[in-house]
Amino acid sequence: MDRESRTLTRQLADLGLTPEVVLAMRADLARVAEQTVDVIRTEVPDYADPFRGEMGRSIEGAVQLALDGFLSTVSGDTTGGSTSVERVAEAAYALGRGEARSGRSMDALLSAYRVGARVAWRDMSDAGVRAGLPAATVARFAELVFAYIDELSASSAAGHADELATSGRVRQRYLERLTQGLLRGAAADVLQAAAERADWKPPPALTAVVLRDERARRVLAQVDDGTLQPAEQVPGLEDRPDLTVLLVPVGSGRARAGLLRRLHGSGAVVGPSRPWHEVRSSHERALRVVALGLTEQSGAPVDTEAHLADLVLNADAQARADLRLQVLAPLEELRPAAAAKLKE
Repeated sequence: MDRESRTLTRQLADLGLTPEVVLAMRADLARVAEQTVDVIRTEVPDYADPFRGEMGRSIEGAVQLALDGFLSTVSGDTTGGSTSVERVAEAAYALGRGEARSGRSMDALLSAYRVGARVAWRDMSDAGVRAGLPAATVARFAELVFAYIDELSASSAAGHADELATSGRVRQRYLERLTQGLLRGAAADVLQAAAERADWKPPPALTAVVLRDERARRVLAQVDDGTLQPAEQVPGLEDRPDLTVLLVPVGSGRARAGLLRRLHGSGAVVGPSRPWHEVRSSHERALRVVALGLTEQSGAPVDTEAHLADLVLNADAQARADLRLQVLAPLEELRPAAAAKLKE
């Protein structure tokens, strides 16, 4: 238990409620828990459906456990109360993680805590007053109820944040595997399965954009959120650690023209649009343009489609050299001066 929890436990124990008051409050816990869940369902829309049926009954049990832990501590049972507060805080932490996995925001959970604190305070204080709780103690009791709920909400917030961080790292690993599979030309069924695991919706087409690594962040802010970027080694760029590639969900026509405009000043090399699972060919073409040095000094993007002739002519430099020798071979029988003139 951390220092704040120990401090709260001491404050709760110091309240010194009589056994009669605690017994009266505890006898009403099941009703208070049920009422709390009903009000949360009404006032917090995100929980209107999830808190129905079996889930609702489970939450009622959790609320009752939390309030019972509170009463165990205020009754002066510091040993049992300390254990109970720890147990409830752990349950609140687990609740926060579960809510993150369910896709609900922390705002919704905090709203539920606020509503729950209000209802619990109202109903428990009513029971206490009926059992003879002094007016001076009621105010202190209210303060500690809200402090207790604040502590539980902080535990849930920590669990929510930890789950988002963990799930974010897991998803990043899946996205990396997908990206590497796309760049290395994995089979379509393998890529489809990888996309599903990464929770990435495949677009109709992808376009490979090769650019300097330090310019990638600015470009990412201007393109589709579904754009992929490898975090590990980029295939084909082993000797160019200064470069990276973005796989941008962009097709041909106007969408491609818009992409080229957004890339102005980036010096990027833009491959052709390809069906998403065939983007390796777009990446490879962009790499060939980079290798040929067909880049713009002005920083304007280079459209590989504007350099198709260069790519064809330089597709196999050795074959071109061999063809030249083959074509010029008959000239070797002529005098050097005549042969040189004809070669020109």
